[in-house]
Amino acid sequence: MAITTTTHLNFRGDARAALEFYRTVFGGHLTTVAYGDFGMPKEMPDADRIVFGQVTADNGFTVMAYDVPSQAPAAAAPAAAPAATTREHGMTLTGERFFVSVRGETVEEVGALWDRLAEGADVIEKYGPSQWAPGFGMLTDRFGVTWILDVAAPYNG
Repeated sequence: MAITTTTHLNFRGDARAALEFYRTVFGGHLTTVAYGDFGMPKEMPDADRIVFGQVTADNGFTVMAYDVPSQAPAAAAPAAAPAATTREHGMTLTGERFFVSVRGETVEEVGALWDRLAEGADVIEKYGPSQWAPGFGMLTDRFGVTWILDVAAPYNG
């Protein structure tokens, strides 16, 4: 039995723009279906928002996203809003529940992805060599998603 996981991102009106951006970064095919395509009356506020969206690339990258319906309550805010993710003294300090990790085989291929994903992003740690990988970088993109990009280190076992 084979099992795969796919990151599914939840947005509040930005899913189409985010998926279009991720397609420019990772390549592949973009599929989007709006609530209106599933029968929601076109005059409803969410009719043009994404109920199903996915980017699938030949290199194995896949990400899914949708727009949470506007009628859904916003996520409860924590008592104290988490600080932005930072890296200090080799440690990642964050209040976020998850990061999206993308791992490639070469410094060049991952570096090219980094360059495109970093457009408009808040760079947490600049892409470059690290103690555990030939290439590593961390950023929060223009849609608020934090990504880790790294190069698979050769196994020396």
